[in-house]
Amino acid sequence: MKNMHKFIILLLAFLIGINSAFAYTLVLPKDKKTVLNNEHAFFVGKAQNTEVITINDKRIYIAPNGAFAHTVKLKNGKNRVVVRSNFSTQIYNFYKTPSAEKEPPVLREFEPKRMVVVEDRTPLRDSPQGTGMNRISHLFKGTNLLVNGSQGDFYRVFLSKNKTAWVASKNLKEPDKKEKYTVPQFITMNSETFKNASIHTIEFTDKLPYTIDETDKEIIFKIYNPEYSENSVYTVNIKKPEKYTYKTLLSNGTYVFKVNELPVPESNTLDGITIVIDPGHGGSEPGAIGCLGDKEKDINLKIGLELQDRLRLMGANAVMTRECDGYVSLDDRIKIAEQNCPQIFVSIHLNSIPDIDMNIRKNRGTSVYYYNENSKELAKTVQKSLLKELSTRNDGVRQKSFKVLRRSEFLSILVETAYMTNPIDSVIYRKNDFAYNAARGIADGILNYLICN
Repeated sequence: MKNMHKFIILLLAFLIGINSAFAYTLVLPKDKKTVLNNEHAFFVGKAQNTEVITINDKRIYIAPNGAFAHTVKLKNGKNRVVVRSNFSTQIYNFYKTPSAEKEPPVLREFEPKRMVVVEDRTPLRDSPQGTGMNRISHLFKGTNLLVNGSQGDFYRVFLSKNKTAWVASKNLKEPDKKEKYTVPQFITMNSETFKNASIHTIEFTDKLPYTIDETDKEIIFKIYNPEYSENSVYTVNIKKPEKYTYKTLLSNGTYVFKVNELPVPESNTLDGITIVIDPGHGGSEPGAIGCLGDKEKDINLKIGLELQDRLRLMGANAVMTRECDGYVSLDDRIKIAEQNCPQIFVSIHLNSIPDIDMNIRKNRGTSVYYYNENSKELAKTVQKSLLKELSTRNDGVRQKSFKVLRRSEFLSILVETAYMTNPIDSVIYRKNDFAYNAARGIADGILNYLICN
C-alpha cells in the first residue's frame, strides 16, 4: 500500500511537471490583481507549440516562435479575465478606476506686467499645454517678457499686436524690484553670407523673446520688443539651404542666428561627418519587454555597436552615448551630442504597443521620428533604407516632440526598428542578423541622404 501511495505521488508530480513544462508563460501583466486606470489590459507572453490559448474565450494568435500578445478592453470597476490553454488556466482581476473629467482652466486677464525667464531653453509655446508640437522657440535665462493673462499653469505672453504665446509659470519670476531696468533698445542688425553658412546678428540692450518659423523656402527669425511698441518686431528672412542646421546664440542682448549647410561627402564615403549614436535605455531602465522576455535596451545596444562599426568603415566619426549596459539620462545623452558637434544624431529604439485595442497585423513594423523640419528628409530616407534591409511593415515617418530630437544644431532622428510587444515582429528582431541589417539600413540611409541632390 505504501508503495502504491508513493507511485501515485510520483505520478502526480510527473503530470504537474509536464503541465508546467508545456504551459504558457506571461511577461505581462505582472500581477494577477491590480488597480489601474488604463483603457486596456495587455497580455504578452510565450506558449508552447502544442498549446491553444484563449483569453476570455477568444483564441489568440501564436507566432512560430511561441510569442503572443493580446489586449482586453476594460470597463470601469471590476474586470475578470480568464487566460486558458490546454495545459493551464489563470484568472486575472483588474479594477479600473474611472478617469476624472477635468474642466478646462479659466483664462484670467490682467494688466500687462514684466516677468523674467529663470532658466535657459525655456519653451515658448503657441498654446497653454506642456506637451505636443507647440514649441515656437526656446528662451534664454534672463529674457524679459510682457505677460497679460494666465490659464492653468501657463502665462500668456504678449509679443506683438498680432501675436501671443505661452510660457509655463514655473519658468518665470517677478523681476527684482531693486533692479534698475529700462526698456530694451534696438542697436543694430547685420547679415553675412559665407560658402556654407550665413550668420545673422541683431543687437539690443537687453534680452527679448524670439520665434523661429519655416516655410518651404525660408527660415524666418523674429525678435519682439512689446514694451517698446506693440508693433516692434525685428525680422530676418533667410534662404533655406537644401540640407541645413541652425543655432541661436545670445550674449547679453546680442542675438546670433547661424545657418549651416551640411557638407556633401566625396566618393560615396562619410569622411568629415560626425554622427552620434544613441542606443536607447540601458542599466536600470530596460525599455520595453518583448513577448519572450527580451529587453529593448539589449537590442538597442547591439544595433548601436553594429552601426558604429559600419559608420567608421564608411569614414565617419561615430560616437556612442553608451557602449555598455549602463544608465544614461536624457540630458546626458544630449550633452554628449553637443560636446561632439555632430552633423547627425540617431537614437535607436524598438517600439511598444500603447494603451489601445491592439491589432497585431497593423501595430507593427518600422517607424522613424523627427522634430525639426530640417530632419524630415533624413527621416524619410533612413526609413526607406531600413524597410529594404529589414523587410518590416512601413509604420510611417512622424513628427514628435521627443526630448533628444529638439536640438536644431544637428539633424536628429529616432528610429523604432520594430515592435518589441508584437509577436510577428518578435520573429524578425530575434534573428541573428537583425542588428546588422538594422545598422546597415541606418548607415546607408544617412549616406543616401547626404549624397543625394
